[in-house]
Amino acid sequence: MEEKVKNFILELMGEHNIMTLATIREDGYPQATTVAYANDGLTIYAVVSPDSQKVHNIKKCNKVSLTIDRDYEDWNQIKGLSMGAIAEIVTDPDEFERAIAILENKFPQIASMSWHPTAETVALLKITPKVISVLNYALGFGHTDLIEV
Repeated sequence: MEEKVKNFILELMGEHNIMTLATIREDGYPQATTVAYANDGLTIYAVVSPDSQKVHNIKKCNKVSLTIDRDYEDWNQIKGLSMGAIAEIVTDPDEFERAIAILENKFPQIASMSWHPTAETVALLKITPKVISVLNYALGFGHTDLIEV
């Protein structure tokens, strides 16, 4: 991956806080949900309820898709990311603590919550992109670069 493209991807990931995460339900329908995230390079972490439908879906099929973007009034300025990725639930204690620290750095309110995220209270998702579609309408209407990771 070209350094310029990687930097553009990381910049977009850093500018945004929310992604739409699509998992596959047991009945075969996709399920899209809004999830806050933080990233470590291209790796994405998110804390979700361990009882959530998305966790159930990921346990059955770890292939996910996601988008990172925002609302643009001027279509010529649209920028965003779409990814095909593999999701897993973090079980390694060291990675869990490191990822929680990354999330707390992006979302300081986590540290002030009445509970601290632990492996018993949350599911920590680790999402590893395999294909990234980089959308940048500033380069032309519908301009997309497809990057295999």
